[in-house]
Amino acid sequence: MTELAAAKAALKTQAVETPSWAYGNSGTRFKVFAQQGVPRTPFEKLDDAAKVHEFTGVAPTVALHIPWDKVDDYAALAKHAEQRGVKLGAINSNTFQDDDYKLGSICHPEASVRRKAVDHLLECVDIMDATGSADLKLWFADGTNYPGQDDIRGRQDRLAEGLAEVYERLGDGQRMLLEYKFFEPAFYTTDVPDWGTAYAHCLKLGPKAQVVVDTGHHAPGTNIEFIVATLLREGKLGGFDFNSRFYADDDLMVGAADPFQLFRIMYEVVRGGGFSPEVAFMLDQCHNIEAKIPAIIRSVMNVQEATAKALLVDGDALGTAQRAGDVLEANAVVMDAYNTDVRPLLREVREEMGLDADPIAAYRRSGWAEQIVAERVGGQQAGWGA
Repeated sequence: MTELAAAKAALKTQAVETPSWAYGNSGTRFKVFAQQGVPRTPFEKLDDAAKVHEFTGVAPTVALHIPWDKVDDYAALAKHAEQRGVKLGAINSNTFQDDDYKLGSICHPEASVRRKAVDHLLECVDIMDATGSADLKLWFADGTNYPGQDDIRGRQDRLAEGLAEVYERLGDGQRMLLEYKFFEPAFYTTDVPDWGTAYAHCLKLGPKAQVVVDTGHHAPGTNIEFIVATLLREGKLGGFDFNSRFYADDDLMVGAADPFQLFRIMYEVVRGGGFSPEVAFMLDQCHNIEAKIPAIIRSVMNVQEATAKALLVDGDALGTAQRAGDVLEANAVVMDAYNTDVRPLLREVREEMGLDADPIAAYRRSGWAEQIVAERVGGQQAGWGA
């Protein structure tokens, strides 16, 4: 198989999970900007997600967020997804929007609050059982704002204890994916601030615990691809939350701020064997001012473009240059792949998959945007207030 044919075959197997919350209203901490046609229920979110998959062919699963996506019958929700041509993906917990969690959740100094947080995580595993989801995704806003506010080591002990209880509840084929974020909303210490802390906890827990890399959760200048390469080497990279940031955790469309960084990350994924079902490619974005569905389609396409370029790196030529210590030639090999216009290749891939070569244009022609504006009148739109 030629290099180009191999790249096309790999691209046809790619899967990017879209987040249910990205279809709802979102905004800044000052204002949420409502849009017409936004889903009002988890079922309508799935309807929109199905359209993304329909036109891209590579977005077959949808991540849920609890309690934002709570329903009375999760089996019915899973069936609705299947009828629309998608499946339910990761279950995301929420331990950051309750008054009790002002001083933390799973790391809170008070046992009753920790119990409440852990019970919520266990409830999320119950939902995984009901939906057939394989991944429980955890992000904690826990931390402190002032020196002396709480015992740093004690909080790590509480974190380990709570994670261990949830880990023991996981069933066969289920995983715990632990995310990290170096600041916000805690500004002195954050209880899971970096990949090392997440890795240490996951290593102690066992093989069902892995690290999630959110591409927006790093200090400026951080070499994210090094983190990816290291976690892959250790077998502890569970997945990505893809987004972009210019200043901090902006949750912008993936590839918007630094497409070259996205390419470098995807090269390490491809090289390290991470282009597989064991590494979940997920979006985690807030589309505050742009139309939701086309923005998500564009994000999926951006991941595809970065992946295509990564697949085109000439590994033999790169290895030869590296072994010879030819710094300029090694860099040139990488840059040649990055500078390749892969859009014609991806158009071919889509056509061979029976899709329209231009997903955005196909979506606009479909009339779905006009249909949901006309039909979704009244009720409470999904989203979060500010």
